[in-house]
Amino acid sequence: MASRVLDDDDLITGINVTPLVDITLVLLVVMMITASYVASKTIPMELPRSATGEATPVVLAVSITAAGQLFLDAVPIDEAGLRGRIVDARTHQHEPQAIIAADGRTPHARVVHVIDLLRQEQVTKFAINVEPEGERR
Repeated sequence: MASRVLDDDDLITGINVTPLVDITLVLLVVMMITASYVASKTIPMELPRSATGEATPVVLAVSITAAGQLFLDAVPIDEAGLRGRIVDARTHQHEPQAIIAADGRTPHARVVHVIDLLRQEQVTKFAINVEPEGERR
């Protein structure tokens, strides 16, 4: 089988895309595996027990839409359900914490009502989520 020697003046008329496809598929597989670990946030494992270990703090992410609808961890919930979830969190941890994210158009009274609800259920550590001034989208 004789092959032709290319001169500097000959044009390349075809590009072999097989290596490009191979690299793309490998990158796709790596990204899919990485995304599954990121989505689950942790790798399942059996952790050792310790008498002096501390529990991870329970943080309740409470969101209030402009219409006043409540969400807990991005799931719609009513006030009774929120109270129940707070009681559950208190059984797992002595002092659960909350982060309140309220739409800027939410009536002030609604936000105060949710804060009051949290305080009635002994959630005294909470923060109000805001967007820093320079990071407007």
